[in-house]
Amino acid sequence: MASQIVIVALFLVAIVGVVSAAPAAEGTAATKTDAAKTPAASAPADDAASAPGDAEGPSGGASSTEQSPSAESPTAAASGATVFGVSAVGITVVFAAVTGTIASLLAIVWYSLRGKKKSSSSGKNFKNENVNSLVKDMCHSEKVATADIIIVGAGVAGSALAHTLGKDGRQVHVIERDLTEPDRIVGELLQPGGYLKLIELGLEDCVEQIDAQKVFGYAIYKDGKSTKLSYPLPSFETNIAGRSFHNGCFIQRMREKAATLPSVKLEQGTVTSLLKEKGIVKGVLYKTKTGQELTASAPLTIVCDGCFSNLRRSLCNSKVDIPSCFVALVLENCNLPFENHGHVVLADPSPILFYRISSTEVRCLVDVPGQRVPAISNGEMAQYLKKAVAQQIPSQLHAAFILAIEKGNIKTMPNRSMPASPYPTPGALLLGDAFNMRHPLTGGGMTVALSDIVLLRNLLRPLHDLNDAFALCKYLESFYTLRKPMASTINTLAGALYKVFSVSTDIARNEMRQACFDYLSLGGVFSNGPIALLSGLNPRPLSLVLHFFAVAIYGLSRLMLPFPSPKSLWTGARLIQAASGIIFPIMKAEGVRQMFFPLTVTAYYRAPPTY
Repeated sequence: MASQIVIVALFLVAIVGVVSAAPAAEGTAATKTDAAKTPAASAPADDAASAPGDAEGPSGGASSTEQSPSAESPTAAASGATVFGVSAVGITVVFAAVTGTIASLLAIVWYSLRGKKKSSSSGKNFKNENVNSLVKDMCHSEKVATADIIIVGAGVAGSALAHTLGKDGRQVHVIERDLTEPDRIVGELLQPGGYLKLIELGLEDCVEQIDAQKVFGYAIYKDGKSTKLSYPLPSFETNIAGRSFHNGCFIQRMREKAATLPSVKLEQGTVTSLLKEKGIVKGVLYKTKTGQELTASAPLTIVCDGCFSNLRRSLCNSKVDIPSCFVALVLENCNLPFENHGHVVLADPSPILFYRISSTEVRCLVDVPGQRVPAISNGEMAQYLKKAVAQQIPSQLHAAFILAIEKGNIKTMPNRSMPASPYPTPGALLLGDAFNMRHPLTGGGMTVALSDIVLLRNLLRPLHDLNDAFALCKYLESFYTLRKPMASTINTLAGALYKVFSVSTDIARNEMRQACFDYLSLGGVFSNGPIALLSGLNPRPLSLVLHFFAVAIYGLSRLMLPFPSPKSLWTGARLIQAASGIIFPIMKAEGVRQMFFPLTVTAYYRAPPTY
């Protein structure tokens, strides 16, 4: 502001000189007056035009150079005086012109030097900025987004989403921490409902050429007895079934397919934070594999960085429950009792799973309740598996199980559960395990993720412009409601089955466990209904509640026969109470209204924003 005042003052000096010359020139001929006024008046106006941002002041000053009529004065009478042969009027005019020119030149030089100094100072300060300040400056600048959508993570959810959005013509930038093939012990069984979603996304070929095995149902073991449950598939095409495979092979196939699209950029890097400006997520800050820190910007950032996400804290209520851990083994060159079926052993204290992941390998997952497991390094884990677990598995698998323990390739994985409880944030969205997790007992995680991707794709398709972050955020609130019936059904079933299948010190809970096995063994509608829920083929919340309490009532009726006794009545009442205590807290965490009555939620009816 001070610099602008100085410039205006210098211009005014020139103008005052011209104005002071005007009365003296009025007594002379008109031609001399015009000749004297023109150069002096034009100089400040030209200078004003060359100083951007200061035009208002000088232009206002330039208007004061307009000639005003004046009466005759003593100055006019003196117009005939001469000094060294030059009239006094001439001297006055020359002096005014010289003064105005010098003042104008000084103003130009001073303003120019000031601009260079400011530019130099800005450059110096820029070099000394730390990374955080640089990021802040970049956020506040009007930079063109590098993509339409940024996806953080290229696991099952991230890779499938990248291909889906890229196929729709979106410019997608995927940033994945490690693009090498992952080696995981979960995400290996895709239910038929998930496979249908894979077909809907055009990704069904990703389970080909990876030695994936078809899955047609489950076999359940308890106390030496078994029952086989088949998926209700007759109404579908012959190729519709579940699939089991190496998780890493499946992910690599989807990454490769996504990378073939010209609109998808797949980059290895670690996202360290979200870039926010005035509550809007503008992009991400990430480190490349060489350690270089970069920023990427887009109107929408979708976080799919998995169960260990470090970005979800500001986007959702990230309270994670860890009810148990899986201990994983690979059994080689052995036959399952029921081929092309998953196997669930209702062991003590909690279930054991077997399923094929290739034509020669069978995955074994031993559930260990709690967050602590026996140590692997000192052999404690091997002893636990041999003494406490081996005797409970089907005899056909015993030898291969012991051999796998002796090979020593034992891995562990915490089983995490986290209901979807988002904080709607303009410019950002959560997806996959970063957003919602359930116990992996039922293998429903990938089905939920792929279903969410289909839903999100359909919501985004009508939108040609994603730049209005607040309107987009409000519109995508419908996503959280529309996904609830399917996602919450699978989540609730997983949590409830894990508690029912685990041994308890409560007699009523153990009665519920036995009743569940016997109920499923009845076959027909009693097995088709629950297995349709588990497979993702009929994910209806009401059907889940009806079958769950049908199991409880079935258990109660068993206690009442042939004649009820005070003890059986008491146990039956506790059984109903135990069933309620299992399922109701899970449904409450999932959201009863959105789960059962989504039509009553305003967000359900959100229409695409119009721009």
